[in-house]
Amino acid sequence: MSSRRLVIAGTGSGVGKTTVTIGLMAALRNKGYVVQGFKCGPDYIDPTYHTAVTGRPSRNVDSWMLNAEMVKEIINRGSAGADISIIEGVMGFFDGKDPTNNSGTTAEISMISKSPVVLIVNCASMARSAAAIVKGFQVFDEETNIVAVIANRVGSEGHYKLVKKAIEQECGIPVIGFLKRDDELTIPERHLGLVPSVERGELEPFFEKLASLVQETVDVDRLFQLAQAPALEIEQSQFVQKQEPSVRIAVAKDAAFNFYYQENIDMLEAYGAEIVPFSPLSGETLPDRIQGLYLGGGFPEEFAEELAQQTAVKQSIKAAIENGLPTLAECGGFMFLTEAIETTNHQKYEMVGLIPGTVKMQSKLAALGYREVTGATGNFLLNGNLLAKGHEFHYSTFQPTSDIHYAYQTKGMRGTKQEGYMKENLIAGYTHFHFGSCSEMVENWITKCKEINPNG
Repeated sequence: MSSRRLVIAGTGSGVGKTTVTIGLMAALRNKGYVVQGFKCGPDYIDPTYHTAVTGRPSRNVDSWMLNAEMVKEIINRGSAGADISIIEGVMGFFDGKDPTNNSGTTAEISMISKSPVVLIVNCASMARSAAAIVKGFQVFDEETNIVAVIANRVGSEGHYKLVKKAIEQECGIPVIGFLKRDDELTIPERHLGLVPSVERGELEPFFEKLASLVQETVDVDRLFQLAQAPALEIEQSQFVQKQEPSVRIAVAKDAAFNFYYQENIDMLEAYGAEIVPFSPLSGETLPDRIQGLYLGGGFPEEFAEELAQQTAVKQSIKAAIENGLPTLAECGGFMFLTEAIETTNHQKYEMVGLIPGTVKMQSKLAALGYREVTGATGNFLLNGNLLAKGHEFHYSTFQPTSDIHYAYQTKGMRGTKQEGYMKENLIAGYTHFHFGSCSEMVENWITKCKEINPNG
């Protein structure tokens, strides 16, 4: 038994992985194939593109946050029913958690998943030197399986032929196509305006243009053939339905709150949750008969004025949490529960007011990186000695207005710190968790939700 999947890797960040990945997905779709997208690392933005292009939810695979079995199962489950899976890499092929090993790298994902690799090389201003770069990636870790190259940002077809001849002679693998230098190929709105634009379908003309260009200069049929890969054997599933739905958990889902790993939702359902989506931004109050609440990350600061005006929404959430609703709020959700968000232009907007403090946006990054997380005493999600893994990425800082009970202790590259906020059944903080790193979190949440009377 075999399947088709490919890792699209880059020699470094900014070489055009996402552009090429989306173009390949769109071109394969145009040929009638069912395409499944994956993204290496803790990225929420690129999977939004994948989902828009393929029509199937893209999924994250991360070999630092998750063990190898979980990575393989995510790929197996996500690929079901697809003709080919495209796994977009993160940063450079060998860049990850630690500069001394492959932990968390695209290379490690390719080895765990036994996937062939197509290497994207920025060939601007070079010819034979491109072969030296590819050769270095081939021999750096020979357990990886680089099967082809796509030359990006070449100056002309003549330039491409020089690059192709050098690489194929020196490296023994095919160069299956190229994309020219073209400012119009830069992905539009790759920032806070992305989600609403994708949801409205505004990027579809860009996807179509990209598909057309890829089909003109990349051998998509050859790429499909190179994607042959062995089946992945799974020892024990983490997503088998463990019990019938027994609790209802509301999940905020709209342009302001949309950063959720698909597997987090799937694991909640497997452990007995019925997921009930609602949109705070659209004025939807907390749904009826709810026993839990998940406020994910996103862009509340971009919609701070609109959220501030949703008085009924804020009151419904505040009252429910004060009455003991078991709640996890991550990053944007955490920000929403504070007293106010102050934007970079110094406008302050009133939020839910449950967490004593103000969030201030700034133009520079406030935190970035992987986190190992343990719970503070009384944290019902991470009780005892449980250890979960997650990621922080935000441009804001939280300034408490009174003493608070921290929810977590987090460990990153710069040491450990106290993080978040906890009160009774509210657990909130900047950290985005991957439940696949600690399934006990899910069990604990479901257990706590069962204590809540949905009619109360």
